[in-house]
Amino acid sequence: TRYRNGELIGTTSTPTLDISLEVAPKYQWPVANDPSTVPVYGRFYTWYAVTDSRNVCPTGYHVPTDAEFVTLTTLLGGEPVAGGEVKELGTAHWNAPNLGATNSSGFTAVAGGYRQMTGAFASFGISSPYWTSSQNPTPAYGWGQSLNFNLASMLRMGFDKPAGCVVRCLKD
Repeated sequence: TRYRNGELIGTTSTPTLDISLEVAPKYQWPVANDPSTVPVYGRFYTWYAVTDSRNVCPTGYHVPTDAEFVTLTTLLGGEPVAGGEVKELGTAHWNAPNLGATNSSGFTAVAGGYRQMTGAFASFGISSPYWTSSQNPTPAYGWGQSLNFNLASMLRMGFDKPAGCVVRCLKD
């Protein structure tokens, strides 16, 4: 809920507020709009909050770049199987069948879904999209990586910058 310097990362007046017309919204919300999910699933952030110079990650950590996620994907066997290597085993935090999940990497990804820029919270148990700090070639998108309950893949994708996705901080 705070940047590295202690300043608050704002949130919307109502959790489901449509922010699609805002120019550079810097917000955070609890996953699924439920504060009780935070210890397991974390929080959603807009790409603008993630790339703010005040840093969402603590000292000694940073938001991974697209290139760093691509390196991880390659080291884990490539896009078709890398998702399974980072997904938590079982269906406690994923819908069945949670294809390919081995968590051999120790990443332990869980499926908190995302927040649409129009305000809806979607895909809880189904997907786990992660922001990177990298700009997508399409100006309206930031690069991210997505995992899904019915795929073993780790998919490199562009996400709408005002959407809410989770962040996995990487040690410097």
